Order: sequence, then C-alpha cells, then structure tokens
Amino acid sequence: MRLWSIHPKYLDTKGLVALWRETLLAQAVLQGNTKGYKNHPQLDRFKRHPSPLSAIGTYLSAIHQHALVRGHDFDESKIGSPRTSSLIPVTKGQVKYERDWLLEKLKGRAPEQMGVIIYEEEMEIHPLFFLVEGEIESWEKI
Repeated sequence: MRLWSIHPKYLDTKGLVALWRETLLAQAVLQGNTKGYKNHPQLDRFKRHPSPLSAIGTYLSAIHQHALVRGHDFDESKIGSPRTSSLIPVTKGQVKYERDWLLEKLKGRAPEQMGVIIYEEEMEIHPLFFLVEGEIESWEKI
C-alpha cells in the first residue's frame, strides 16, 4: 500500500489507478471492514487525524478530482465520508523520498512521465497535507 504525499498529477496512469484502489482499501480498513492491513504504517497519519474517515475521504476526493481532469471515470460514490479542512503535516524529507521513489518507478514503467517531475524545483503535495521541516516520516518503510 502506498498513499502518496505528493500530488496525484505526478503519477502515471498505472500509478493513479493503483493509488485510487489502495486508498479505497485504506478507507475500508479505517471503517473496520477488513481483516488485514489494520496496522499498515501508511495508515498511521490518517489514524492520528482527529477524524480519520474524513481525512481519507478528503484524500480520495482529491484523487477523484484529478482523475476526472485526466479523463478517468473513478466512481465517486465509493468515497464514504464527509470531507475535512483539517490538514495533515508531511515532512520535506518524506516528499523528497517519495519523489525519488516515484522517479525510480517511472524509469522503467513510464519514462515520459519523468519529465513532469525531474525539473520541478519543489514538488506539489496532495491537498490534504501541508509541508513542514523534517526527515523521512517515522512510518515510512525504507
């Protein structure tokens, strides 16, 4: 499971579809509708949010909005919770780690997408997050 901190616009089509599916799984986990993945580290920041289901709903909504821009037809009715305006912090170190991780993935899978990222001075992050100083997040598996 990979719930990116970076904006979905940087993902190739396979990555965007995977993010949608994995986030729907994360939503099911937070709703208590799964047996597995309950302690997955990628969920930690959502669990710490005052309203985890609203946070994951907000996260999904931004993915859905970006998917529409790219011509994908993701089912908005699968987003289960009301949205929140309470943002989650993400560290600069985490964003850099994710940028590097994504560039490696795109090298073999969608090299044309790398150009969108490689020249960016500062990566845009997912709208649910706000940037803070710091190293790679403690929940990240390195």
